[in-house]
Amino acid sequence: MTGQVSFDSHARSVLAASVEYVNRLTPGFSGGSPYAGPVDEAQAVADSLVAIGYPQPHVRPEDAQRLAELARRMRIVFEAAHNGDLDRAADEINALLVDTNARPKLDKREKGWGLHFHGPDDTLVNGWAAGCAAGLALAVGSDLAGRLGVCAAPQCDRVFVDTSKNGQRRFCSPQCQSRVKAAAHRARHAT
Repeated sequence: MTGQVSFDSHARSVLAASVEYVNRLTPGFSGGSPYAGPVDEAQAVADSLVAIGYPQPHVRPEDAQRLAELARRMRIVFEAAHNGDLDRAADEINALLVDTNARPKLDKREKGWGLHFHGPDDTLVNGWAAGCAAGLALAVGSDLAGRLGVCAAPQCDRVFVDTSKNGQRRFCSPQCQSRVKAAAHRARHAT
């Protein structure tokens, strides 16, 4: 693969939302510390949407619970793709597509038509659930499957989509990358 990975704006936004949901709504490790998950799932969902440029939404607790469950299932996709188990990733994505009732639809934009995926109605949770499932399907169903990753830093299992030119991203954030480099530097100079 040559050049920067390019997704259309809709695919970029639903993949970014997938990363935000998994990283904010699933427990594990983050940046070297245990992460229990959010205390307030509705606020975490709202924060996720704000992080990707969506206006401050009102998120109902039951919608947040549904998206938290979706995030746990999306984590399976990221981990399976990261480990090269595309069969497992595809199985989970196919189940997500069915469960979210994702449907393709052409929506008119300023510069023409764009392919979007919608849920069975226009509610916030159904739209994002279907969009995230379809965005992951677009990634895994193409040569971009290897671009779904899990942070390589110790004590961190946050996920990312690698859009770098060389496809060599290993960390969820510059902070985790710096943490690993600093530890390696200290280890080399400890003797």
